[in-house]
Amino acid sequence: MADFFQNGSIATLHNLRGRTVESLEQEMSSWGDRAPMALVVPSLFEELSRPALTTIVDELTEVPYLEEIIIGLDAAGPDDFAAAQAFFSRLPQRTRIVWNDGPRVGKVQEELRAAGLAPETPGKGRNVWYCLGYFLASARSRVVAMHDADIVTYDRSMLARLLYPVAHPTFGYAFSKGYYYRSGGGTMNGRVARLLVTPLVRALKATIGPSDYLDYIDAFRYPLAGECAMHVNLALPLRIPSDWGLEVGLLSEVHRRYTNERICQVDIADLYDHKHQELSPDDASTGLHKMSIDIAKAMFRKLAISGAVFSAETFRTIKASYYRKGLDLVDHYNADAVLNGLHHDRDGEERAVELFAQAIIEAGDQFLSNPMETPFIPSWSRVAGARPGLGGQLVAAVEADNA
Repeated sequence: MADFFQNGSIATLHNLRGRTVESLEQEMSSWGDRAPMALVVPSLFEELSRPALTTIVDELTEVPYLEEIIIGLDAAGPDDFAAAQAFFSRLPQRTRIVWNDGPRVGKVQEELRAAGLAPETPGKGRNVWYCLGYFLASARSRVVAMHDADIVTYDRSMLARLLYPVAHPTFGYAFSKGYYYRSGGGTMNGRVARLLVTPLVRALKATIGPSDYLDYIDAFRYPLAGECAMHVNLALPLRIPSDWGLEVGLLSEVHRRYTNERICQVDIADLYDHKHQELSPDDASTGLHKMSIDIAKAMFRKLAISGAVFSAETFRTIKASYYRKGLDLVDHYNADAVLNGLHHDRDGEERAVELFAQAIIEAGDQFLSNPMETPFIPSWSRVAGARPGLGGQLVAAVEADNA
């Protein structure tokens, strides 16, 4: 059941179940001239063979207010790109595929590399960065939303509710973040958000003291959601993290750029499920193990920027505090799951907390041992200053690929 509680320092926009998606879409269509809207969907080619992306395309064909859809395509050869063109051809909106592995975009990458501005780590961060570069240089839209290509429970109301707060002519929000309840197969999902981020934020508060940034992160009901929308003025100077810390790093960048009054979170789904990552307890280079390290490092970096001082002893204290708070939350989630008739794997949850506690130490060691690490891809405003015509070259490459 929906509520109207406002928690923390940012606005929470609830779904009070009183409005249809058709009503939202009709109003949003009337804003098209003032605030044309775009959608970015980063995707691996392999997602085209899964039911989730087919459902997403089915739903998007019914959306009347989008100016353009930008698909970021990774891990695709020439035949794969042709198959992607056919796959997305039924979308009625202006649709462009950014073929990140294609030769034309490759030439743009070579120029970026020569200037020391190229994102070198493949992944979602790089994919999103090139899509935003095309969005900015094409200058067709003023507001852009992003969501993943593997949302099993997708419907078009998610997109409408995500874009509405930023596109609205009087709200004044520059950034909106989606939130939802993660579940699938009769279980409570979202382990990294529930069992890492929430207790880690609280452990950091207990260890280093009060922090506006930690209060800000703690205000988000689902800080790791991949769904967000932003105004073009935010997209231009935005620095995208290149690792698994993308969502937390993005929130940190928004916090650096805007006051909390310009930021909101919005309820976009009653139930949400997508592709799951393995815990990978024995391999710190993949799965939730690597994700937890990258997320923790992203938070440590942000706090260090604000003046926090870390040492090996600090990280051991954070780990101890986190571990106790994480186990306490397992008790809370167990009671919640049992009350609602969901399966709860207490042993699996506690093992995840143990792994994440170790990941905090690993993240701290990496943070201390590599102070010269550059985790962010350069902003497109920096690229425009260093290579003024490069955005236009990216647009030309994408248009030629899609011709």
